[in-house]
Amino acid sequence: MNKEEHPFPSTGDIARLVHHIQNEWPGLSRGLRQVAEAVCDVKLGEAGSQGCPIYISRSEDLPRVQRIFEKSLSSNQMTTLRLKVLPSDPARIDEHGLLFLPGRYVVPGGRFNEMYGWDSYFIALGLLRQGRVAMARAIADQCLYQVEHYGTVLTANRTYYLTRSHPPFLGRLVLAVYRASGDLVWLKRTLPLLEKFYYYWTVPPHLVSGMNLSRYYDFAQGPAPEVALGEVDEHGRNHYERLRLNLAAGGEYVQDASDFLDPETGALTTRAYHADRSMRESGFDVSGRFGFANLDVLDIMPACLNTLLWRLEVDIAKVRAFLDATASLNVWQERAHQRAAAINEHLWDEEAGLFYDFDGRSGRRRAYPFATTFWPLWAGFATREQAAKIVARLPDFEAPGGLLTSLHPSGCQWDKPFGWAPLNYLAVMGLHRYGYRHEARRIARRFVTLVASEFRRTGMLFEKYDLEGMTSDVTGKIQFGYPTNEPGFGWTNACTMELLDYLGCLGDLDTEQTFTSKITLPPRTVNPAA
Repeated sequence: MNKEEHPFPSTGDIARLVHHIQNEWPGLSRGLRQVAEAVCDVKLGEAGSQGCPIYISRSEDLPRVQRIFEKSLSSNQMTTLRLKVLPSDPARIDEHGLLFLPGRYVVPGGRFNEMYGWDSYFIALGLLRQGRVAMARAIADQCLYQVEHYGTVLTANRTYYLTRSHPPFLGRLVLAVYRASGDLVWLKRTLPLLEKFYYYWTVPPHLVSGMNLSRYYDFAQGPAPEVALGEVDEHGRNHYERLRLNLAAGGEYVQDASDFLDPETGALTTRAYHADRSMRESGFDVSGRFGFANLDVLDIMPACLNTLLWRLEVDIAKVRAFLDATASLNVWQERAHQRAAAINEHLWDEEAGLFYDFDGRSGRRRAYPFATTFWPLWAGFATREQAAKIVARLPDFEAPGGLLTSLHPSGCQWDKPFGWAPLNYLAVMGLHRYGYRHEARRIARRFVTLVASEFRRTGMLFEKYDLEGMTSDVTGKIQFGYPTNEPGFGWTNACTMELLDYLGCLGDLDTEQTFTSKITLPPRTVNPAA
């Protein structure tokens, strides 16, 4: 056995892990009947612990929403319900709260008690893997509802997230649900909302003029409420205070600290707060990938986002083909072709053999190896030659517990030594897609081994893991962002199921004595809705 390889979990350990994941979904599910639980928001401290109001879109019908709740809640529950209509300007919200969604969804867990954008894609895959098509479709419907009524798939359904989105996996989600359900009528209803979602990302300020590439951008200014109140360390300092102290001491990778720290007052600048908000749209909060604590994000056109937008262009063309709505098919194919050319010109680094992010301010690629370099393989965008070069760099990213997020230990959770379920899943699917089956299985086995061993030790799954230390214990290892490791955990549950299925570990589990009832799983498919 390779000295870095740890013993793979036994069949019994896998059975107990899968049984736990199956039993976790109800506790992570939210809907109209769970509204009393859903409104609580620990990220807002005492203000959110007693229950926040529920806001509905100005395009919704308040009496209709009230009737919907009356059908689901008792009269006593209705007396505690506080419904409000959103103001036209999110800046005028005087009390933050939950954004109304008409159906069921799944939350990640821990401090994240709301429906998150890119989390929901991976969660839906896990639900589909277990044959829970109706629940996966409900998740897709809530994403589409957000596009219709809130303008995009939000970071999550809280009012303080109204000004930003999340990595755009919506096309992948819709096609995965369609392939499981075969419902063409439903698919037809998704098309205009998919296209509306696409345009959110491909006009300024998200679109960078002259580049045909997009960036992350939050439409609000000032401190993010959930960060100011909810990311406090053991010394009582929130994330912004830790940023300020580090910038004053000369934090690394900052292009110009004066952009973020007022030299006269020592306070964070307007740009610092805007950048901090914008990097949270990326989902990578926090890392050193877009500069120190991601503060250079507004200048950067990321490989992850533009790969996803290429995939969305291809997926919209796929939806149109399924619907025989081919009148503008060539338009979407041409958009994908143009984006591919821009990605190859600006983001592919032939010498490094990696996809990098492009820094518009310096006019060059940002040499910061990151696990998103595997996303073009997962998306099917990379050429065979590019894939071979990326795989040659795979050993740099490997750790005993799977695929590292980056090669740089920055003190941030989205960097070395940490690893995340979705990044490992996407890399495994990408490696498999290009024929690197041995490498894909090795990464999958390592990550599953870590998750299973920590489940055996703690009885829980977590949002992230220390892949070098082979542990879920992150105490004292995270300097920026929130310093905890949240249990639950939606996308870890889902991606673990997908990786176990990929490894062929689920076929005989229904014979295990661990279970009180049989597991029934759909046939295994790799990279659903490719």
